Amino acid sequence: MDRNSNGDEEPSSWEELYSINLIPSELFLKFRKELQGLRVGLNLEFYNAPINEYQAKIVLKPLAPDRRWKFIYEPIRQDVRVLSKKIPLTNFLNLQVGVGHNFRMNATGWKWKLTTCFGGDGISRIRNKTSLGVCPGVDLRFGWRADYVLPEVTGALGTGEALFNMSSGKLEASLDRVEGILTHNDKGILTHNDTPDLYDYNDQEPAED
Repeated sequence: MDRNSNGDEEPSSWEELYSINLIPSELFLKFRKELQGLRVGLNLEFYNAPINEYQAKIVLKPLAPDRRWKFIYEPIRQDVRVLSKKIPLTNFLNLQVGVGHNFRMNATGWKWKLTTCFGGDGISRIRNKTSLGVCPGVDLRFGWRADYVLPEVTGALGTGEALFNMSSGKLEASLDRVEGILTHNDKGILTHNDTPDLYDYNDQEPAED
C-alpha cells in the first residue's frame, strides 16, 4: 500500500481496487405449476456459504399483477407463513408483513420488514436479479451484488494541505445466487416467467420471492 499526501493508504496495484467473485453461495431449483389463476411452486434451496444448509419450500400465490398475499410452507422446519405483498411507502421504501405458525414449537407470530430498492446501506451497495430465458418454460436467474466506493478528488489552498489529491475508489462484486426455474401451466410450457419482485438477498422473513 502507498500513502498519499494526506497520509491515507492508497492501493499499490489495480488488483487491490476491485474484487470479483463468480462462485455463487446459493443454488435454487424452482418448479412452478400455474392453474386457475394460482401458481404452485416447489423450491429446493442449497446454501454452501457461510453455512451448509438445505431448505425446501412450497409456495402458493395468485398470478394477478396486484397479488396481495403469498403462502409458504416449509416441511423440514414445519413452518407455515402468509406474507403480504411489498407495500410502497415512498418511491424507495417498501413495507412487508408476515404471519406464521410453527407446528413443531406450536408457536404463532408475525414479522414486518422495511426494505429499499438499493439494498445494503442504500448508498454503497447495489443488489439485483438478472433473468435469462433459456427456452420456453426454462429460465435462469442470477442474483448479484456490488459494493463500491466512488473515487474522490479533493484540494486545498492556504491550509497546509495538498493542492490536489485523488482517492481511488474500490469495487467488490460477487455472484451470490443462481436459480433454475421450470414453469408449466394447463396450456403447456410458458414462454417466460413474470417479472420478479424486489430482491432480498438473504431471503429472510417476511421478504421472500
